[in-house]
Amino acid sequence: MPSPALSDPAAPRQGPPARARRPISYVDSLTPHLFVPNAARPVRAKNRHLFADTQVLPHSHPWAQVAVSTTGVIRLTVAQGTYIVPPSRALWIPPGVEHAVTMVESADLRTLYIHQPRGRYGPGVPRADEAPWQQCRVLEVSDLLRSVVREMPCDPDGGPPLSGEMQLRERHLSALVLSELRRAPVVRLGVDLPRDKRLRHLCEAVLADPTRHETLADWARDTGASPRTVARLFRTELRCTFTQWRHQVILAKAVALAASRQPMGQIAAELGYSPSAFSAMVRRTVGQPPGRFLGQSSTGG
Repeated sequence: MPSPALSDPAAPRQGPPARARRPISYVDSLTPHLFVPNAARPVRAKNRHLFADTQVLPHSHPWAQVAVSTTGVIRLTVAQGTYIVPPSRALWIPPGVEHAVTMVESADLRTLYIHQPRGRYGPGVPRADEAPWQQCRVLEVSDLLRSVVREMPCDPDGGPPLSGEMQLRERHLSALVLSELRRAPVVRLGVDLPRDKRLRHLCEAVLADPTRHETLADWARDTGASPRTVARLFRTELRCTFTQWRHQVILAKAVALAASRQPMGQIAAELGYSPSAFSAMVRRTVGQPPGRFLGQSSTGG
């Protein structure tokens, strides 16, 4: 009998065939020095369209950043984990955190640079509330925040200065952005990543195609470690079982598929589940029906 940590009882006997993946193309972060936020302009905005399977190379900033995809889905990876960000969510990145951004789908990537006074964290929150803003956070994006982000001027420094009227408009929009960020609910959508190279290799493979194998024994073959060693590494490095961690990956993939407005039944099938098994897994993992978690009607799940 396999150990409970080595297989997923809710998983299907066989996942759908893997789709061919295009090679990743790499691009630089491009001219962040032309959008530096400061006390006078506390929120600066950039807009960039990137095609699927493009990655912005790892980089960091001395200011905070909010990554928002107004269309398409992005994946943002830091040393400790990876985050799937559909248009309904945004990711807060504290100052100094190195991160890489990968386009899961072609996306209009809006980047907000947020001024952080020395020794302060967050979108203008009291000192007593700063601790959560010292780490990456996935936030719900309200319709108002999405609309305001689209209205933020994206002109770089070095060009014609903003008119007085446009400066006033940007200040009002910036204040509204910060207010909406402070009010935004936090979503537990991050997938933790390990430091151990063998386990990191396995985790990256699961992230690329979570339905390729069913059991940890199958996944462990390429790591050079036994399934029991890998199971122990999951417990010590990620404080969970392989099954629990893989469920987080599947939920992140489901979020990306839901952003493309795929029906719930199709999402379940693409992830290798029957609708009932997928619904049970989502309810067990996040305590919500899949329709609510994914922002869709509950039809088919």
